[in-house]
Amino acid sequence: MKKKQFKITINASVEKVFADMLGTETYKKWTSVFNPTSNFEGTWGKNEKIIFLGTNKEGKKEGMIGIIREYEPNKYVSIEYTGLLDGDKEITSGKEVESWIGSHENYSYESNGDQTVVTVDLDVAEPFLEYFEETFPRALEKLKEVSES
Repeated sequence: MKKKQFKITINASVEKVFADMLGTETYKKWTSVFNPTSNFEGTWGKNEKIIFLGTNKEGKKEGMIGIIREYEPNKYVSIEYTGLLDGDKEITSGKEVESWIGSHENYSYESNGDQTVVTVDLDVAEPFLEYFEETFPRALEKLKEVSES
């Protein structure tokens, strides 16, 4: 597992950026960079289960299952991944998910006047490293576009 960090400065208040990053409709916009059908089920609250999902090329629902470990509005969100979604089946053990279980994705928000600095720290399994290095910065640029509009 590799640790990666991505940062972006957005010309909007921390409250707006936080709401855009996690809001039901705006989440779909910035995460469409990962998958055009990207969505989530669950709630953003400490110890709440959340599923990040989309539809694959064959039309099958798939995604990642997590628990919100920390949730401080406008400051910090920590997600711990606990499994994968394959169709309607939740996979929480076995070889297929062992590289994901226990990994984290953390969002930090820092107000800097009229700007917000978003920092994303994530654990990435080696096979997905190149994908996230290319895709996460584009997703954050999309978030910037959403929040600055």
